[in-house]
Amino acid sequence: MAARLWLRCVFGPHLQRIHRRPDQIWPDGRLVRTGWNYQPGSLEKHTDSILGWASAMWYLSYCSSPLLVCYLYGKGYICSSKLAPLSQYVATTLLCLLGVACLRGWGRWKNVQYLEFVSVLEEAKKNHSPDSKKKLRCYNFDFSHWPADFSWTEVGNPKSSKAGVSLLKHQPRPRGAADGALRSVRALLCHVVSYLIVHSFGRRMLYPGSVGLLQKAMRPMLEQGQAKLIEEFDGQRNKLVACDGNEIDTMFVDRRRHGGSKAHTLVICCEGNAGFYEVGCMNTPLEGGYSVLGWNHPGFGGSTGVPFPQNEANAMDVVIQFAVHKLGFQLSDIVIYAWSIGGFTASWAVMSYPEIKAVVLDASFDDLLPLALKVMPESWRPLVHYTVRQYINLNVSEQLLKYQGPVLLVRRTRDEIITTTNHVDVASNRGNDLLLNLLQFRYPQIMTLEGLDVVRQWLRASTHGEEVSVYSGYQVDDDWCTSVLLSYGGDADVKFPWNYGERMTTREKQQLALFLARKHMRNFETTHCTPLPASEFHLPWELY
Repeated sequence: MAARLWLRCVFGPHLQRIHRRPDQIWPDGRLVRTGWNYQPGSLEKHTDSILGWASAMWYLSYCSSPLLVCYLYGKGYICSSKLAPLSQYVATTLLCLLGVACLRGWGRWKNVQYLEFVSVLEEAKKNHSPDSKKKLRCYNFDFSHWPADFSWTEVGNPKSSKAGVSLLKHQPRPRGAADGALRSVRALLCHVVSYLIVHSFGRRMLYPGSVGLLQKAMRPMLEQGQAKLIEEFDGQRNKLVACDGNEIDTMFVDRRRHGGSKAHTLVICCEGNAGFYEVGCMNTPLEGGYSVLGWNHPGFGGSTGVPFPQNEANAMDVVIQFAVHKLGFQLSDIVIYAWSIGGFTASWAVMSYPEIKAVVLDASFDDLLPLALKVMPESWRPLVHYTVRQYINLNVSEQLLKYQGPVLLVRRTRDEIITTTNHVDVASNRGNDLLLNLLQFRYPQIMTLEGLDVVRQWLRASTHGEEVSVYSGYQVDDDWCTSVLLSYGGDADVKFPWNYGERMTTREKQQLALFLARKHMRNFETTHCTPLPASEFHLPWELY
């Protein structure tokens, strides 16, 4: 018995924090939990530090392995006479690390708190009952050891299969048959180079939050943010298994028991390319009084996998299924809120689940390709185009146009990330293109050349004063615009695109275009990475 317990301590997870069960209620109805960081003994602390450094060195070696292999080959070390002693050094190092792990297990075995945690974890794995789950949630530890709370196999969802959920595929332009052999060779070479780029530095440039060293540097901040969500807001951490086998780390804060009109609306948050639910956009709707479900991209935090578009969509799908089938929300009570690159999964969600109540896209863009072309050399243009379309086609606008529900875009007027110029220029913000694409699709007879011109003029306004000046200059009457739109679209069964506006005068089209632009986009005078205050978080405008 003692030997088995010691082995569990040797191979057990790293324990980070202990949360006490709720012991009092704040005036606003929130349950208060206290907690403290786990205090390892001296032996466990030092051995854990050694293993942590060894893990970091292994990660660096893995990332630099192509260069390292080339260097060793050039120096003549890749041969049997050189590899034999090297293998002995590696074996010796591994044995030493195994000894260090055993000593760490001994240190844990002497710690009463860790023994209690191991017992709770073992009970939860054997019997995943509500009571054992409640006990397990009192501990924060390596999420890879957390038992699954929900799997895509638990519900019969026709959208999911082991091959993954469906995505909109880019259709390549047809080409002539001349020089077929040469073109095939070029295509094969382009395919190989694109694959190497995406799977080496490309994916890490696009999603820096998936880089292990960055996550290690951010670990104290992430642990602090997670402790706040659990102890101040009674957050519930859950592990979801997507159809591709990836495990998705989620956090749910339930406000329904406290009442209020907002509490019964669930806001699902989709983070940016270096965002985590622990410190990301989840706090905005949370402070606004909504029930909130946050989740980490594949490869971020406790989530496994890599954040390619297919994996991202698979993760979004299981999060929605969990919200409906386990948390008890209807799709009509769910709002998707996304920041930056999270607009891809948000637009996929509302495209695939059109019953969703609304979507809010903050500092998002229409398409990844223009932004990728901005940061890569001009000579790489054909390669960048092929790589994006083939492997990381984040076609936010194309997916959003499939959705019939309310949409709100939040544009950062000093955004320096999603502009296509090298300086902050509100006119080159790709959020503008997202708005124009949406309005042109939904209201084609209003967004003619006259309507487009005035909306572009309004989009060039970088301050609230300039925005008001453009709007009032065209003498837009909000009540008249609303009544005109209601006269055509008062019946909720009328689907987009609308054919209304063909017989309107130029002035009327301009006024309606400005009215619709302001209803679908709000400006926030700040930079890309500034958190959105709760006072700036609004649900989209609805005509009826």
